Amino acid sequence: MAKYTRGTVKDFPGFDAKADAETLRKAMKGLGTSEEPIIKILTGRSNAQRQEIAVAFKTLYGRDLVDDLKSELTGKLETLMVSLMRPARLYDAHELKHAIKGAGTNEKVLNEILASRTPAEIQKIKQVYQEAYEACLEDHIISDTSGCYQRMLVVLLQAGRDPDGQINESLVEKDAQELFRAGELKWGTDEEKFITILGTRSISHLRKVFDKYMTIAGFQIEETIDRETSGELEKLLLAVVKCVRSVPAYFAELLFNAVKGAGTDDDTLIRIIVTRSEIDLLDIRQAFRRDFAKSLYHAIQKDTSGDYRKGLLLLCGGEDD
Repeated sequence: MAKYTRGTVKDFPGFDAKADAETLRKAMKGLGTSEEPIIKILTGRSNAQRQEIAVAFKTLYGRDLVDDLKSELTGKLETLMVSLMRPARLYDAHELKHAIKGAGTNEKVLNEILASRTPAEIQKIKQVYQEAYEACLEDHIISDTSGCYQRMLVVLLQAGRDPDGQINESLVEKDAQELFRAGELKWGTDEEKFITILGTRSISHLRKVFDKYMTIAGFQIEETIDRETSGELEKLLLAVVKCVRSVPAYFAELLFNAVKGAGTDDDTLIRIIVTRSEIDLLDIRQAFRRDFAKSLYHAIQKDTSGDYRKGLLLLCGGEDD
């Protein structure tokens, strides 16, 4: 497993699970809750350390830390703190479960998670989903989606993307030509070609395919996807293409959309800040600054308020202006 080093949250030096558990209990005990120490501790520890705090909390008090957080906090701050307490892949599994539970499907969440996670991460999500919900993620997704969109999701769920390795130039040429023929040169679109190539080829191979496509077609593959496909399939294919080009830039764009205009998409904001805080949030901040000419820190500051804002800003880390 690659060790990610571009996160804003790292192991806290001099970590003491017992002392943290005591501080948290004190903050939540009796009348009223003191949010400050809760925010400071949970945003200032790595996910692995938070799990140790939960164990210490139960050992000392016979209480479940997450249950206590849920009963003592409310609203968006509660969502943020409880999200921080979930182990990474369990958080992904939880978000996917909620995206397909009940009436209607939240395709945005399916697209975001399945387009951006590595094959190893997807395998782990499937395993954790099975353990947590005693159900198969693939079965749940199939029963909730249809058509080519469903087929692309199933391909991504197989986690069968080729590992990065030696680039085969003739296959690059062949794939680029096939995508061009399947989209631009065909009456109607051969979606299957897009699904297979975008869903199974390695990241480094696809980057070369996109360059070659540009040479053949005279425009980017995103334009073809935009013209030749529609609905959720289009959104998912575009998400995959963006993640192939740059995962941090993909997340920067989602964050920008979450905070632009009237109202904030807090679910997306929380999910991305929490899930990327130990992986590549520094790179996402750089991409945000580069692509949107302002800092992520400033965007969050402007769009949120109160203790919820404090928590997000601590996770975001520094100002990039």
